[in-house]
Amino acid sequence: MCTVVIRVPESADEPTRVLAVRDEDPARPWNPLGRWWPEAHDGVVGVRDVRAGGAWLAADPAAGRLAVLLNRADVDTRPESELVSRGGLVLDAVAGRLPAGEPPTHGFNLVEVEGGRARVLMWDGESLRTVELAPGTHMIAHDDVDDPATPRIARWLGEFQATPPAADGDWWMPWVEVLARSAELAPTDDDAIIRDNRPYGYPTLSLLACVASVSEHDVDVHYGELAEPGRWGGLELD
Repeated sequence: MCTVVIRVPESADEPTRVLAVRDEDPARPWNPLGRWWPEAHDGVVGVRDVRAGGAWLAADPAAGRLAVLLNRADVDTRPESELVSRGGLVLDAVAGRLPAGEPPTHGFNLVEVEGGRARVLMWDGESLRTVELAPGTHMIAHDDVDDPATPRIARWLGEFQATPPAADGDWWMPWVEVLARSAELAPTDDDAIIRDNRPYGYPTLSLLACVASVSEHDVDVHYGELAEPGRWGGLELD
């Protein structure tokens, strides 16, 4: 499923850096980064899920908030008719409203960034847990934060930690270079970040990526799509 790399700064005066790779069914339509919710969420930019209307990733630059959603397996036994789309959680998060109790959704990892601090809310259908991210570089996929049982995290977390973002300009390029090296693996390899999940029973492939720099009063987000789902051919971020 999706992958997020995040660097939490030592000082709140520095920005939090985020690289997020989205895996989704290519047949499920989406809108690229834009202002898709002017009435309910004025000023929010994000990648919109056309079918349900929510977001995969969204940011409120004026509030210095960003959130991104990753799917997670769950053991929830509630019928589908009682569950709602997870995309609404992202829009709520950038408005400062976080899930609590027993969210009426399938499982998720919700990465929530506000200025120089970040946390991950994890729901598996039984319990909702929150992990505050310590300064440093972390990696999140479909299990726990920095989980060594997730092959791509075990393989690439050390590389991202050893490759800090550039100080300015296209700060994300060192991380994109790691992403390019990871794409030398076959997209069906357990260790791959750019993925084709169909052999594992999921219709999802890596489709696009966003990078974001989050500070107290600003979020600078860039977006790019892969030329072919599940295949690396470079990544141009606008």
